[in-house]
Amino acid sequence: MSEKILVVYATKYGATAEIAEKIAGVLKETGATVDMKDVRNLDNLSEYETVVLGSALYMGFWRKEMARFVKKQAAELAQKKVWIFVSGTTNEGDPVKDLEGRIYPPNLQPAMDVIKPVDVTAFHGAIDLAKLSGFEKWIIKKVNAPIGDFRDWDMIMAWAKTIIQ
Repeated sequence: MSEKILVVYATKYGATAEIAEKIAGVLKETGATVDMKDVRNLDNLSEYETVVLGSALYMGFWRKEMARFVKKQAAELAQKKVWIFVSGTTNEGDPVKDLEGRIYPPNLQPAMDVIKPVDVTAFHGAIDLAKLSGFEKWIIKKVNAPIGDFRDWDMIMAWAKTIIQ
């Protein structure tokens, strides 16, 4: 019997969902049974042994729906093998170093202490100006954020392979 894995994500414009999809695909290639769900459509964790949580970082913060889910489900998640990724930095450096100490917000520390994730990592994200509001474009310009797709698919696939080992 293969392991049942849930890949659950929270995304604003779709880049994090695409990362979750890539991770789910890598896991399926190993023979695992994998479901992928938007955190807003998640109703039950009981059938899964492993849960991969992915949240977009938006202006430095996790998506609210993922933060709420993690806080609410911390006790149940503590009974599973949990892997966490965030995506959002847009530059050329190491995304984990870029977010050192800020991969998850301080208000999630109590939940993380309960969950004890196997691993927490960060991936670069993508900014597509065509999807942004006028205000978001203004902020991007003010902070001089690099525009484009900075996701490293090889890094993402390599991390996904560690989940099933």
